[in-house]
Amino acid sequence: MEDIVGGWWDKLIRRAAYRGYPQAAVALVDMEKQAPLFFRAMGGDPALTVKSAVGTAHGARRRLLERIAGSNTQVELAWRDGQSLYLPEKIDLYPDAALNRDLYFWLMALAAQPLTAGDWLTRNRRAAAACLTQMPGLATLYRRLVAALLPLRDMPREPAAAAREAAIRQALQAPEQAVQLPAGGGAPQPVLLWLHPEPPGSVAANADDGQTPEASEGDSRDGKQRRRYRARRETPDERKNGMLLQFRAESIFTWDDYVKVNRHQDDDEADDGAAAEDMDRITVARDGKTRSSRLKFDLDLPAAAYDDTPLGGGILLPEWDWKRQRLVADHCRLQPMLPRDAQPASLPESLQPLARRLRRQFQALSPERSRKSGEASGPDIDLDRVIRFLAEQHSGVAVAEPALYQAWPPGGRSMACLLLADLSLSTESWLGEAGQVIHVIRDSLLLFAEALAACGDSFGLYGFSSIRRSEVRYLLLKDFAERYDDAARGRILAIRPGYYTRMGAAIRQSTRILLEQPAQRRLLLIVSDGKPNDLDHYEGRYGVEDTRRAVLEAKQAGLIPFCVTVDKEAGDYLPHLFGRNGYSVVHDARRLPQVLTGLYARLTA
Repeated sequence: MEDIVGGWWDKLIRRAAYRGYPQAAVALVDMEKQAPLFFRAMGGDPALTVKSAVGTAHGARRRLLERIAGSNTQVELAWRDGQSLYLPEKIDLYPDAALNRDLYFWLMALAAQPLTAGDWLTRNRRAAAACLTQMPGLATLYRRLVAALLPLRDMPREPAAAAREAAIRQALQAPEQAVQLPAGGGAPQPVLLWLHPEPPGSVAANADDGQTPEASEGDSRDGKQRRRYRARRETPDERKNGMLLQFRAESIFTWDDYVKVNRHQDDDEADDGAAAEDMDRITVARDGKTRSSRLKFDLDLPAAAYDDTPLGGGILLPEWDWKRQRLVADHCRLQPMLPRDAQPASLPESLQPLARRLRRQFQALSPERSRKSGEASGPDIDLDRVIRFLAEQHSGVAVAEPALYQAWPPGGRSMACLLLADLSLSTESWLGEAGQVIHVIRDSLLLFAEALAACGDSFGLYGFSSIRRSEVRYLLLKDFAERYDDAARGRILAIRPGYYTRMGAAIRQSTRILLEQPAQRRLLLIVSDGKPNDLDHYEGRYGVEDTRRAVLEAKQAGLIPFCVTVDKEAGDYLPHLFGRNGYSVVHDARRLPQVLTGLYARLTA
């Protein structure tokens, strides 16, 4: 009974202490389609993805009911770093849902402004002033947000705290006027119209320099809204196999406090990360492992007798360094290869009905033959020219014998297409009833090749994966110069999951191959299942920017690059890589072959 009454009391006091308006709440998921477009339209970095922020402790004085309920200790504020723009997962600050939605747009416009020096108030005040100067249309929205916010803020009784609150209100109402934040008075109340006063940094950025990390990134339970957490570095406890000499309930180690013990990683609970969502600070520590523990990546490589067959000594390719904004020459080594144990094979019986249908459809795309008159030789006689020539001869006019034949030269549309397939390790995963990703890609390559062979267009098929920049594996499945036959089918059937996805080098090599083809139009189709990544620094922003640069180089060379993916989160990064109309997301992997052939028919129409 005590538990029941306690639960009632907890719900009652928390509901009474809560300042928000749940009935007017607007969630970030409701803004996920408009948010990236609006942020980029406001001048924000197009490479940033939109993610949900995590609550951080603000330290400001709380109301009496909030202290009794133990609530309102954290607040979700907007901020951005070099990877993403972080927005509150839900906004219910105002009693009007329209104002809460407008607050999302204002925060995105504010975050699009370049960072300036100064304290928290000065940075946000200058950003707000610049935003209103550059985009006067937002002035009405901003004034409406400020006018509705001020009555919701408390005015402290202490003089120092009241002075700080007065400065904040002045900066909100007139951001173009300089104002200083008075010292003392404790932490001010959080301002949801401004960006985070101390944005969490990146753990990865500080992992190698011995500094204290500020944040770490993890996935939420739905796997979609990724958050970033504040973190601290801790020296790990090196004690092993410790004995519990005296048991006390309060001394049990939590998810945050631990003693290092000898156990295999497979013994870890699969849902340990779920506890992080309720934590304000995450502790990270170096595990003391030496570099030799990383050799398992290289030891997993097959021996030469079991690996794919290399062709030549490799090709050196450049790579884009987005931090230094320059192209590093000869930075990657691309190795052309042939699939191991590839034997000539016919099309699998399971694909033959669909292949017959696609062949009939693509045969209709073949250009019709047109009659050409006035030829010196040919299978047919041009009767009109013969009659005209004989009539002129009988009239006494001396004329030379013209070309009196007709020819039917084969039609052509001067088209070349290269299909580049992502064969990384992630293709080993399953897609429900569709089976493994690698099998879906294999069937798509076979059906795509059957369709293009029927319409007579020139095409090539390649695959790629990578192990750091020194081993970008470029698999030859069908070259432009060879016929599509059982040998090519056998190589496609022999593909298997490779390693990682250094996409920039593969796109550059594909661009070189396509430019060598004597065609007026050149199409580069890329089939992928995830973001560019590799074991080294080719992760996150670096890989995305290098791939984007490679795509821009292909466009500048006159190619038409287009990406088809089964990654459900592709909308976060593909618009930046290929443009809004340069990619397609396939939600049902079983339809990938039809999508590929349909896209080809549309792009080459």
